Amino acid sequence: MDTVALVASVVLGIAFVVAGGSKIAAGPSWPDQARGLGAPTWVIPAVPWIEIAVGAMLIVQFGAPWPSLAALVMLIAFTVLIAVALRQGRRPPCACFGAWSAKPIGVGHLVRNGALMVLALLSLL
Repeated sequence: MDTVALVASVVLGIAFVVAGGSKIAAGPSWPDQARGLGAPTWVIPAVPWIEIAVGAMLIVQFGAPWPSLAALVMLIAFTVLIAVALRQGRRPPCACFGAWSAKPIGVGHLVRNGALMVLALLSLL
């Protein structure tokens, strides 16, 4: 595996594991924030666990290329939620990293997700 793809995969995996873990650590406040962002209620309980699983698979290089594709799809979905909320003039807390990301969403969140999507694409190399 190419070094760039490996590093991108591991960095992206760490981001996903931290994001999922921080959502779980936030307790009941994270689902409320996710609903405020516009996430579908039925998917909210699974998101942190899926993030942890995808992140772990990216880190240990298990099942490639599927974890990279899953991460990319999730990042696209998260980015769409943020963009829609911003377009509607809403600025709820991001909820992206649990209690660590309690500030209102903004363009910086779109940029960060864009950078993570680049990592997902690089990890597909």
